[in-house]
Formats: sequence, structure tokens, C-alpha cells
Amino acid sequence: MDPTIFPLIDLRGSPHERGATHGKAVPERIRRSIDLYRGELQRRGVKPAQIHQLARDFAPHVSAFDPAYLEEMQGIADGAGLTLEEIILVNCRTEMMFGARTMIDSATAPEKDDGCTAVIVLPEASESGELIHAHNWDWREECVDTGVVLRIRRNEGPDILTFVEAGGLARHGLNANGISLTGNYLACDRDFKTSGRTPLALVRRKLLESANLATALRTAWGHQRACSTNVMLAAAEGEAINLEMAPDEIFWVQPQDGILVHANHWISPGAQAKLRDTGISITVDTLYRQRRTEATMRRQGGRVSIAAVKEALADEYGKPDSVLRPPKPAIYSAISATVCTTVMLPGKGEMSVARKPWVSRNFHLYSLS
Repeated sequence: MDPTIFPLIDLRGSPHERGATHGKAVPERIRRSIDLYRGELQRRGVKPAQIHQLARDFAPHVSAFDPAYLEEMQGIADGAGLTLEEIILVNCRTEMMFGARTMIDSATAPEKDDGCTAVIVLPEASESGELIHAHNWDWREECVDTGVVLRIRRNEGPDILTFVEAGGLARHGLNANGISLTGNYLACDRDFKTSGRTPLALVRRKLLESANLATALRTAWGHQRACSTNVMLAAAEGEAINLEMAPDEIFWVQPQDGILVHANHWISPGAQAKLRDTGISITVDTLYRQRRTEATMRRQGGRVSIAAVKEALADEYGKPDSVLRPPKPAIYSAISATVCTTVMLPGKGEMSVARKPWVSRNFHLYSLS
């Protein structure tokens, strides 16, 4: 296995069979994922027995959302020689890390410290006439050694190509019908205060299973979440929309002149009027990351190339608080970094990923074909 790229795992068969293949292929990476989030929770004061119980409590929510997802998680656990609760931890890590104290004792949930910058260029604004969807995933530095790419062959819908933490069901990616998705962190004053418990990872997987953009949007509006997130959706034919998702409400932003950019603060007028942004004080650099990335796109005069998108996502202004983030300290003694840069061409079913882009921006091509 080449250590400079993320492993590609082909999955097919029943949900349990797909999961078992995943688990058998990368058991050590899955264990690293589990160790990462178990450690994150323990540093937040959550005891091992409480972590186990929180994971058990999420099982019925996973099953209620889609029983096949719980079957797939059980398959991952069986394949890797782990427990179902450990795989649930990986897939529900956002809700468990940032909502654990609320779920345990109703204390105030700690603030999140995620990042990410994402770009969509519609065909009308791209140099090649094809839709480009790209993303910097800013998270824990350890994830450079836990990430994998799953190529999922499905009998019940379009095939999927997704980058994900080992043991997870989905993070960002595309499907055979030309639908692509990326997700960015958002936070607001409604987080962990509603009855919604649908894990964000499961929502992303369901969106990637969509036959078309309308189906994806219905899925987005069909479920309440425990906390906020931002989702950028695109269709290769030439459509895109950004969904700023509060736990109980969704606000949308559409492309302007064929360009759509989002960092980590609420930008839709409706959201700004109705919500209090509780994350911006942690990620103040989101303000200039948003502006600088969009400015780079617009300087191309309606002929945005893949090279220009990569240039925008490699911007080091304000380093280490930059679009391209080298390792830097984060809360709870963690180290944050741009784990990978991903550039997708959903019309071709292709996804190019650069691991540790602060060291070397060497893109490895993954394809549905």
C-alpha cells in the first residue's frame, strides 16, 4: 500500500458484505479512527463507559434513518474484529464530540473547531465547460493516516465514489449520476438544543445515493439534525446549491455568475437575520478565506481552470490560519491541518485527492470507471 496516497477500497454486495470488505481491507486505519475520537472524547471529560453508552444510544437513531446503514456498520465491525459501538463512534463522532456533555448532563456543549473551504464552478464559468467541485478538508492531522476512498457498487441506485475516514460511511464525493457533495463546518445557537439526532455522516451518505438533485434536496429537508452543517451540492449537467443547515431549518445560497464558494460562516441573509453564529469566534479566518477564494475564482473572467481552483485552495495568506492550513494547535491539545484537497469532475466520475497538501500537492486520481 502506497503510504503517500489514500487507499481505494471496492465495495459491493449486501450492506453487511460491503461493510465486511471495508473492515477487512483497512482494520488498522479503522482502529486509528476509533482511537482518535475516543481520545477526543476523553479529553473532553467523557468517561469510557459513557462513550460506549452514547454509541449504544445512537444505534436506534441510525436504524431509524436507514436500517441498511446499521447493517453496514455491523459488517465493518465484523470485518475489522471490532464492536458495533466502536464503528458508531466513527460515524457519529461530530454529535458525540460536540454534544456529549449536553446528552449526558445537559451542560453547555463545547464549541466546535473545524474548518474547510469549498468551491463549485458551473460549466458556464469553467474553462473546459465541465462542472468542477473542490474542497479543502481541515480537521485533525491524524486523519492523513485514517482516510480512505470507497468505490461502492450498488444494485439499488447509482454507484458512489467517496472519501471518508476509515470505518465511516461517507464524507464527500460523487455518484454515477453526476451528483457531487462536500461539507463544511457551521455552528449556531440552536446546536444540540433540538430533538433532532440524525448523524451528519448518514445524511451525507444518503445525499450521495440520490438519483438527482431534487431527490438530494428532499432528503436534506426531510430530517432534523443535532447540530449545524454546511452542504454544497452539484449536478454535473450544470446546477449547484449551497445548503446552510441549522438543526431545524435550512437556508440556501445559489451560484453567482457560475461560481459558488463557502467557508465556515453563515452567509445567507436569512440565516444572518435569524441565527447567532457561534463558530465564527473560533474560526475568524473564515472571513478572509471566503473572500480570497472567491476573488481568485472571479479573476479568471468566466474561464476558471482546474489549475486556478487548485491555486485558490493552496492560498497561504495568514498562514497557519490560511485556506491551505499547515499543522497548528487546536483545542483539547489537538493538531489541526488541511488533511486533503479534493477536486471532483462529477461528469466524468473522477475525484483527484492530494494527501497532506501543505507538504506536497500531488493529486492522485480515483475514478468510478
